[in-house]
Amino acid sequence: MKPYDMGVLFDECAAHATGTAVHLDRPFDIAPHAGTDWTVPQLAILVRETAGQLAAAGVRRGDRVAIVKDNHWDYDLLACAAVRLGAVPAQLSAGLSGDALATLLTRLSPALLVTSAHILERARREGADPAALATATLVLDEDVPGTLGPDDVRGHTPPAPIRRGDDEPLVINHTSGTTGVPKLVTHSTRTIIRKLARFECVRYPRIGVRRDDTLLNASSFAHGRTFCWTASTLCLAPAHLVVVTTQDPDLADPVLRAHPPTVVEALPASYVRFRPLTERLDNPFRDVRLFVSTYDAMHPPTIRAYLAASRRRSPLWMQGWGQTETGPLTFRFHRRGPGGTLPGPGTRNLGRPIPVKTRLRVVDPDTFRPLPRGRAGLVLARTHARALEYVGEEDRWSAKQHGGWWNTGDIGVRNRDGSVELLDREVDHSPRLSCLHAEDLLEQRLPQALECIVLTGAGGAPLPVVVTADGRLDLADWRAAVRGLPPLADPVALRWEQVPRTGTGKVRRTPLLRQLTGTAGTSGTGRWT
Repeated sequence: MKPYDMGVLFDECAAHATGTAVHLDRPFDIAPHAGTDWTVPQLAILVRETAGQLAAAGVRRGDRVAIVKDNHWDYDLLACAAVRLGAVPAQLSAGLSGDALATLLTRLSPALLVTSAHILERARREGADPAALATATLVLDEDVPGTLGPDDVRGHTPPAPIRRGDDEPLVINHTSGTTGVPKLVTHSTRTIIRKLARFECVRYPRIGVRRDDTLLNASSFAHGRTFCWTASTLCLAPAHLVVVTTQDPDLADPVLRAHPPTVVEALPASYVRFRPLTERLDNPFRDVRLFVSTYDAMHPPTIRAYLAASRRRSPLWMQGWGQTETGPLTFRFHRRGPGGTLPGPGTRNLGRPIPVKTRLRVVDPDTFRPLPRGRAGLVLARTHARALEYVGEEDRWSAKQHGGWWNTGDIGVRNRDGSVELLDREVDHSPRLSCLHAEDLLEQRLPQALECIVLTGAGGAPLPVVVTADGRLDLADWRAAVRGLPPLADPVALRWEQVPRTGTGKVRRTPLLRQLTGTAGTSGTGRWT
C-alpha cells in the first residue's frame, strides 16, 4: 500500500495486517505506562484515543495544534491524531530556547499547545510563557495550574476522521535554526506525502526496505523528515522497527543489542555519539546493510567506522541532501573500499539530483545568472515537493523564490558529471576556504576529535573549534593537522555539551561564534538564511 491520509494511516496499515513489531528505547510520553513493545494495531488504537483527547481539549477542523515535548516518535502519533480531526499539527523541538519558542507560537496562534511540565517551567525561567500563547494547553505528564492534564481529556470517543484536499495545509515543521529563529514550513498532502513519502514506498534494489528488515531510526522526531518517514515505513512493513530517542550510547546500547538493525537512519550527531559502539565486541551494527544520513554534513571518519563495523559483504551508506522546504534534492552512495577507505569523491560531493524529481542550477549570487560547471555559486533547486509557505513570514518566503527556482542559501559547485559539491552555507562562506572541506580534513587528521567546526567571522582568520571527549587538544597534534591549510586562528577545544546545537544536533554556528568572540558578524550576507 501507499500512504495518503495521515489521519487514518495507522488504521489502514493495521487493516493490512503488516505484522511489524515496534521496539522503543523508552515508553511514549503519551502512553508512559504502556511499555516499549507495540504492534501496529495497538498504535492505531493509541492514535484514535489521542484524537479523542485532542477533541476533548477543544481541537476542531482547521485549528493549529502546537506540539513541543521530549524527543520521541509519538510526535508523529500526536500529529496523525490532529490530522484525523482536520487540524494542522505544528511539531516544535523541545530544544528551542524560550524566546524562539515564544516567537514561533506567536506566529502559529495555536488552538492547543501539547507539551510537558518541565518544558513549560524552563521556558518560564527564560522569560517566556508558552501557555499564554495558545487558546488552551494540554500538559502530558503533570497537573499544572491553568492547563489541562491527562485526566481532563482521557476516555473521550474520537469523532469520525475528517478528510482534507491534497493542497490544503497538512503539517507544519520548523527548519533547523542554525543561525537564528527557525522558520515554520507548511507542507500539504501533495508535497510531503504524494511527492515525497510515496517516492520512498518502492522496494528499490539494495536500498529499498524489505519485509525481513529491522529498521532503526535515531532522529529528531519533531522534524518533517520523520513525518515523511513514518508514512513510508509503515506502508513498507518491515519485520521490526526500532526507535531510539537518545544520543547517549550507553542508553541506546540495550535496545540496539536486543534488536540489531539491518537498516539505520540517524542524525549525523547521533552517528557521531554512537560511534564507540562500533568498537565493542558485540557491536550492534554488525548486520547493517544500509546506513542513511540526512540533515547535515557527515565527515569521512564516521562513515568509515560504520561501514567497517558491518559484517555484510557490501554495506552501503546513502547520503541525502535537502531542506525542510523541499525534501531531498540529491543523493549519493559510499561503499567500503580497501583498508576501510571511501573510494571516489569525498563527502562534500552530494551526488546528482534525484532523477525526474529535482533540478539544480548554480548561479552568481549577485546577478543570478547561471554559472558554468566548475564555478562556485548559489545553488537553486526546482522540485514539485516544495512546501507552501513560511508561517508569518510571507516576505521571507517570496525572497527565496526566483523565477520558479528555490534559493537553497547554499554555496556549491556543479561538477562536469552533474554532481554537486557543497562548500558552505552562504552566511558562513569565506572566499579563502570552504569551512566544510576544512572540517573534513581536520577530522581525518585528528582521530581524537568528535567534531571539528570552522567559524568565519566578519574579519580575521577563521576560528577552528575542536570538540573532544575531555575538552582538551594537544597543540603538537594541532600543528600537524593544519599543515597545508589556509591560515586559521588558534584553536578552541570544547566538550560536546559546551557547543550550542539545534534539535537535530546541528551546530548553531552564529550563537557559537558569539559565545567565543562576543560578536555574531559572519563572512556571508545571510540574505537567504
